[in-house]
Amino acid sequence: MIILDSDVVIEVLQKKSPKGDEAVKQILSSSEQPCITVITLHEVLLGLYKYGRPLREFLQFPVLDYTKKDAVLSSKLELEAEKSGNPALRTDAMIAAIAINNGLSVYTFNVKHFVAFKTQGLKLFGE
Repeated sequence: MIILDSDVVIEVLQKKSPKGDEAVKQILSSSEQPCITVITLHEVLLGLYKYGRPLREFLQFPVLDYTKKDAVLSSKLELEAEKSGNPALRTDAMIAAIAINNGLSVYTFNVKHFVAFKTQGLKLFGE
């Protein structure tokens, strides 16, 4: 499975998005099933509700939960990123922890948000 970050999901759900179309091609050619985290579920649902967009397509993605094990790791990831002078968003640390703990890669267009976690074992899709 590949964990899709919010930015990828948003592009995939957009009609006539060349970036989203290319993302779908890359995912399909990988033969891995796309999924999202509960964090991405929250982020994208907020936007869909806010702008009155349809939910059906989005709700088809399998969702990975955020566990106690993920909380332990994400707090360490966030602190390490901060200490290295490359502070990260809490939600990105949470998504990275879910990916690392499940042995999955993250597909994001915002690679700079996740690069600090690569030293801790995060794999980015396409690298």
